[in-house]
Amino acid sequence: MMKFRTRLIFGLLIVILFVMAALGILIGQLLKGFYVEQLEERLGKEASLASLAIEDVEENNRQEFAEDIMNRLDVRVTVLKENGEVEAETEEKASSTEVDIDVPEFEETDDFGGTSIRDSAATGNELLFYAAPVNFGDDQGYLRLAMPVERIKEVNQQIWMFIAISFSLAFIVIMTLSYRIANQLTRPIGQVTDVANELAKGNFKARTYVGSKDEIGQLTRSINILAYNLDQITSRYQTQQERLETLIDNMGSGLIFINDRGDITLINQYCKDIFDTDTDQWLHLVYHKVIEDQTLIKLIQQIFLTETKVRRQVQLNSRLEVHHYDVYGAPIVGEKERLRGIVLVLHDITELKKLEQVRKDFVANVSHELKTPVTSLKGFTETLLDGAMDDQKARKQFLDIIWKEGDRLQDLITDLLELSRIEQEFFQLNWQSVDVTTAFQEVVDLLGPRLKEKGLELTVNKQENLVMEGDTARFKQILINLMNNAIVYTPENGNIHAEVIQEGMFIVLIVQDSGIGISKEEWPRIFERFYRVDKDRSRNSGGTGLGLAIVKHLVEAHNGSIDVESEKDKGTTFKIYFPEKRVKE
Repeated sequence: MMKFRTRLIFGLLIVILFVMAALGILIGQLLKGFYVEQLEERLGKEASLASLAIEDVEENNRQEFAEDIMNRLDVRVTVLKENGEVEAETEEKASSTEVDIDVPEFEETDDFGGTSIRDSAATGNELLFYAAPVNFGDDQGYLRLAMPVERIKEVNQQIWMFIAISFSLAFIVIMTLSYRIANQLTRPIGQVTDVANELAKGNFKARTYVGSKDEIGQLTRSINILAYNLDQITSRYQTQQERLETLIDNMGSGLIFINDRGDITLINQYCKDIFDTDTDQWLHLVYHKVIEDQTLIKLIQQIFLTETKVRRQVQLNSRLEVHHYDVYGAPIVGEKERLRGIVLVLHDITELKKLEQVRKDFVANVSHELKTPVTSLKGFTETLLDGAMDDQKARKQFLDIIWKEGDRLQDLITDLLELSRIEQEFFQLNWQSVDVTTAFQEVVDLLGPRLKEKGLELTVNKQENLVMEGDTARFKQILINLMNNAIVYTPENGNIHAEVIQEGMFIVLIVQDSGIGISKEEWPRIFERFYRVDKDRSRNSGGTGLGLAIVKHLVEAHNGSIDVESEKDKGTTFKIYFPEKRVKE
């Protein structure tokens, strides 16, 4: 496509060319006419003077007079009578003694003379004739002067050459000026066009720089303002889009948009964990071709059919585990109540389900743990009241049982209160420098009688002069609970190993037993309240089922961590890592 500048210059040049051509023709004709008119005027004056002079010349001398005029004026001279008879002729080729007077210069002759341009019958050349009337006494005649038109043509050619050269130079100058003017006019337009094209491509940083104050300058400033506004709007939109995308991708729920044709148009990163696959590949695909769960598909179909909000809990398999999701779906309605698609939000409530189950288990376990000693207390009390009190042996036996069940109930209540206090947000340790080696030995000495009573062999490995920042009483409580747990679950004549050492920046406490062990499936649950690997063994030993739960919370309060390794029927190892220095939060 021809550029605007080329079209402008081309159009200007064509107009200028036509104007100059027309002007040249007009000027040429005017100059030619002017020159011919000047020649005619000159011939007229010369013919008039010669006609006056020849009136006094004798007829015999008129040829000589004509030749003299020819030599002086460089013109052809013809003297003839009124009837056309030639009296004098300077043209040698004119052999006729008579001249046809029915030619324009004679027909148009008035008191001053007549003129014409025509071909000469004698020479065949085109001549300019001028005939003036002559009074030869009683007779009338004519004096005719003739000049070759070649002179006029030569002058005309010179005129046209001058016009051509002048107009060519003028055309070159005008063309150069036109090119520069066109450039000045079209360059800003080209810059504006380039900026507009960049804006159309989305490059809102493009600018044009024209300092003129005319309409072009105003246009460029308007384009720059438009580009700036578009850049600001786009920047704000991109910022909002990035925030929205960040929010969508990092929200703790799955988000899916499905258009009215059933194609998935948006799906966030969280859905990769929900469906355990690369859900980015689902974009622009029909939902029922990629979603496998039929419950979820039916929920989507229900929303499309009813155009109402739907909320339902579904189970989905992910990484060999069953996860529970609270699915909320709603239609997206556009103008004129037209359905544009639907949105699905999948919120993982697996942990809530687990917590709900833990709560139920806790209530059931607390009820069971409280019911057992209360039932024993009530049963043996009723037995005593029914007459067993009179039997001294039975009375002592029943009272011992009531005493033990009371102790058990008291321990249970104490541990519940202790666990509740530890779990409070405002719970604080009594931070101090803990002599780990000494505290470790004190606990070992404290539990020595129980170990001997059950016939368990204890091996100890303690590193001397171990010190850490923590709570001495809570450190002892952790070790006591772990040791008690090992004593309870280790059969008679079994082995228990206790160790405290330093590894880098951590104090490591290890309690290992050769007890009944824990199956791998039960590892995640051993720190739950009232959870027992062997319920009968733990309950009969007087345990409350809260020891490991208390240990877990106290270790976390020290900013430590617990590792558990166990194998069924081979024993269990608890390894606790305490930071040597307090971790500032």
